[in-house]
Amino acid sequence: MRDTGGVTEEQPGRRPARGELRIYLGAAPGVGKTYAMLGEAHRRAERGTDVVVGFVETYGRARTAALLDGLETVPPRIAELDGAEVPEMDLDAVLARRPDVVLVDELAHANAPGGRHERRWQDVEDLLAAGITVLTTVNVQHLQSLGDVVERIVGVRQDETVPDEVVRRAEQVELVDITPEALRRRLAHGNVYPAERIDAELGTVFRLGTLTALRELALLWVADQVDVALQRYRAEEDITDPWEARERVVVAITGGPESETLIRRARRIANRAGAELLVLHVLRGTGLSAAGPTSLGHYRKLAEGVGATFHTVVGDDVPTALLEFARGANATQLVLGTSRRSRLARLFDEGIGATVVQGSGPIDVHMVTHDEAGGRWRAKLGRGPFGSGRHLTGWALALLGPALVTVLALPVRSATDLSAEALSYLLAVVVVALLGGAGPALASALLSAALLCLLFAPPYPSFAVSSARDLVTVVAMLAVSFAVVLVVDQAARRSARAARARTEASLLASYARIVLADPAPLEHLLAKVRENFGLTSVSLLERRDGAWHRVAGSGGPPCTDPDEADADVPVTADVHLTLRGRSLPAADRGVLETAAGQALLALRQQRMAAATAEAERKAEATELRTALLSAVGHDLRTPLTSIKASIGSLRAPDLRLSEEDTAELLEAIEISVDRLAGLVDNLLDSSRLATGAVRPHLHPVGYDEVVARALSNLDGSASVVVDVDERLPLVQADPGLLERVVANVVDNALRHGAGDGPVAVRASAHSGSVELRVVDHGPGLPKGGAELAFAPFQRLTRPGGGPAAGDRDTTPGVGLGLSVAKGFTEAMGGGIRAEDTPGGGLTVVISLPAGRGVSA
Repeated sequence: MRDTGGVTEEQPGRRPARGELRIYLGAAPGVGKTYAMLGEAHRRAERGTDVVVGFVETYGRARTAALLDGLETVPPRIAELDGAEVPEMDLDAVLARRPDVVLVDELAHANAPGGRHERRWQDVEDLLAAGITVLTTVNVQHLQSLGDVVERIVGVRQDETVPDEVVRRAEQVELVDITPEALRRRLAHGNVYPAERIDAELGTVFRLGTLTALRELALLWVADQVDVALQRYRAEEDITDPWEARERVVVAITGGPESETLIRRARRIANRAGAELLVLHVLRGTGLSAAGPTSLGHYRKLAEGVGATFHTVVGDDVPTALLEFARGANATQLVLGTSRRSRLARLFDEGIGATVVQGSGPIDVHMVTHDEAGGRWRAKLGRGPFGSGRHLTGWALALLGPALVTVLALPVRSATDLSAEALSYLLAVVVVALLGGAGPALASALLSAALLCLLFAPPYPSFAVSSARDLVTVVAMLAVSFAVVLVVDQAARRSARAARARTEASLLASYARIVLADPAPLEHLLAKVRENFGLTSVSLLERRDGAWHRVAGSGGPPCTDPDEADADVPVTADVHLTLRGRSLPAADRGVLETAAGQALLALRQQRMAAATAEAERKAEATELRTALLSAVGHDLRTPLTSIKASIGSLRAPDLRLSEEDTAELLEAIEISVDRLAGLVDNLLDSSRLATGAVRPHLHPVGYDEVVARALSNLDGSASVVVDVDERLPLVQADPGLLERVVANVVDNALRHGAGDGPVAVRASAHSGSVELRVVDHGPGLPKGGAELAFAPFQRLTRPGGGPAAGDRDTTPGVGLGLSVAKGFTEAMGGGIRAEDTPGGGLTVVISLPAGRGVSA
């Protein structure tokens, strides 16, 4: 990095696109987080790093306050809160200062009104986005996911919290640890709080048990971060062999009212084990997929808020889908809610939880109770012809139902009519159809008809029926039974189709949402397809020049040819979606074909965006090059021609020049060289602004001093009237940059606006800022010209001067003076604008925030 005339120019690549975040994490106040942060700041400053203090709260701790000596501090903004004045970090001032590293204490702090954001962690996000590295502190009780458990430990709900994801994104999280006994001694010695607060604090958060619990929370949370760093290293180094087992917790939710309880309980289970948490929802028509998109969206946000990841998979057999996902994610624990079904319903179907427990193997299963447990009984209709997918319970009922009716009806056979027994058997068939499906119901109907003929239609026991009336009764019972079976089967089929349609609609909606809103739609869409269908890899292949090329994909090993895939979905003749992992049923092809079409759309959208960006870049470059050549061509040629002519006259052997003529030619050469130097300076400044290499060093400075220096290099014949009161407040500015701004604006006024009078330079204070006005009485700008005045290479024609606004006139200059002035002013946190001068002319207003004090 080098300093040139007050302009700090940073070498390309020095400042990253995003700053780094280093967090000092503690279990409680007073463990030494701020002290450690200030110590790191001094170490960096000694190595030559530009370090400033954005905001540090010392709480009256002398040793902490002593470490502030020698570090530059950005003055805080004073905000009013509940009638009192409180200091807050001045985000705008820090951004204008643009240090390499800034210290920001208390990441979870809630800002007082008047700032950009409600929370300090949001201010830190702005600093990181500006390429500034941030050192900050936070206590473990302020992490959002730990709010419930901290409230139970401490007894107080933490209102100031920071999302876990903000802390997890930090490049470094350093645990500042101290034993509870040592921290209590530090508090008793008055090194944490004033003496009047010691007794009260020792009885609250500084209790020995409370400190021990908070310390354990902090250690577990940092252990989780260590594992994340290890996974990142393994991925970067392409290490696939396992090094150690890692706890992972999967919680399955239905989307019902108990889901929030399950997620929070699973988060606590995962925290105790230092485990990663995955929230899973199975897409199916019943069971765990009975939620709508609105409720799922709520639980997705909740999962992200507690630091978990949200996943969806497709599976008709919910227990199998849960276990397959858990094994694929290498999960060690699975959290389920206890069944919402009644005891009566569980007599016929043991439920998802029991099935998962039986097949879980080494995975620990937690069954979590909730208010919805055992809340209702839900009968299941058959899902296919002849009982496909039904439990053996249906077939058992097909035998037990008619047998039970027979046992109950035989003792009263002589006292009842055959129609009574027929209705009893019909009732048994209906029950079997509802609970067991079409297959068991059909078998039950045939068995019931046989028993009715054999045991209840005279003569008995015989299959012969002597009475026509009895024969009609048997036939009618059998016909009604078949009708019931057909109705139930049809209802089951429609229910299955409706459930699958809901699943497909949910999947397609999620795919469309990714394509429309995701910044990287193609990769995320393929990852979603792979997750939903439980595949090992999904690839989008494109045939170019007779060979297949993998355009994008998710998972591995990648598929490089459609013939290698377990499933191939052609999108066009030259674009195929290929799947690996398992064979998929034909019913899934409809969704996959739509997903493949969405992938092609995302691919074309991605390429169109890239082509548009490239076209815009080329158009801008062409426009800029044309403007540069048009403007610079004249302004380079004119002074060079003058210099060459003057030198030619001085060197001519047959031309006798007087001393006055010689001096005049030398003066012409000097003026031309100055014009060339000014042109080169403006071009270099414009280039630095375009690349973001201008980094101002802000200090309190007076306008009167800067204006005097800026006007000292003007031609003595220039007519400028200065009216700047030295008692005005100082402004926060880089003196070198501000001098260039004033010089450029005054030079522009002298060249274009010195018509009916001198150029005036005035200053005044207004609403926390100090404004400098450069006023000319020339022809002014054309209508709409104020918006173009500060654009590069704009030399706008004045009213009555011929061409329309935006055309270039023949006045010397490449049209960069005001553009550079605007860039420098905004880099210092100020603003610049053009106004019409009353009576005619142009006024350029330079506004900068007021600093402390007044000019000496």
